[in-house]
Amino acid sequence: MTRGKSSQISEPAFYRTRIKDWPVDERPREKLLHRGAEVLSEAELLAILVRTGSKGVTAVDLARKLLAEGRSLRDLARMTVADFAEYGVGAARACSLVAAFEIVRRLPFSDGEEKPVLRSPLDVAKRFGPKLRDLQHEEFWSLILNSASRLIAEVRITTGTLNASLVHPRECFQPAIKWNGASVIFVHNHPSGNPEPSQEDLAITKQLAEAGKILGIPVHDHIIVAGHSATSLAERMLL
Repeated sequence: MTRGKSSQISEPAFYRTRIKDWPVDERPREKLLHRGAEVLSEAELLAILVRTGSKGVTAVDLARKLLAEGRSLRDLARMTVADFAEYGVGAARACSLVAAFEIVRRLPFSDGEEKPVLRSPLDVAKRFGPKLRDLQHEEFWSLILNSASRLIAEVRITTGTLNASLVHPRECFQPAIKWNGASVIFVHNHPSGNPEPSQEDLAITKQLAEAGKILGIPVHDHIIVAGHSATSLAERMLL
């Protein structure tokens, strides 16, 4: 019994109190202001986004709960508002978290510099891997290139399970026609993490390649992003 009481007393009561009652130099926001974001733990950074706790639980407690059971920031980046709700995060706070992770995904697309030249599957994977690899659903994108293989525009064609009824040549080539593209590269992701093309992927690719020949807008490649891997159907001679 004594040992049990001692164990309870030895727990860090510090985190059972309101954050505004903590020493100033230990509060996440104040630490960030005075010492910089780099000194904060992942839980403290999340706590700033969460803002407030609930029912006697601090924002840091809630952030630690999100990171418990081996979950990483990348795992959290895949979560939806509904997923966060299962861990006691309210809708407003969950929206803040989802928005923050989405901003991180968009960073490679908003550097304000000249659009890149996409000459290889690796160029495409570097640009689109961060955007697509954490998604729990499939997305199909069209990358429109000029005659020098420089990216003109990138357009999401569809979201959801990839099939021929959703990925129709009309929708896939419409942006290229609008932007006067010289060629296109198609990209989609496999949330399963398996980079191998399915029979449906191969059928769609063949259909799009044939449509591109008719329209005079060649399909340079169809790339599948799966986790940290990517498969080029052009390199596999499947285009």
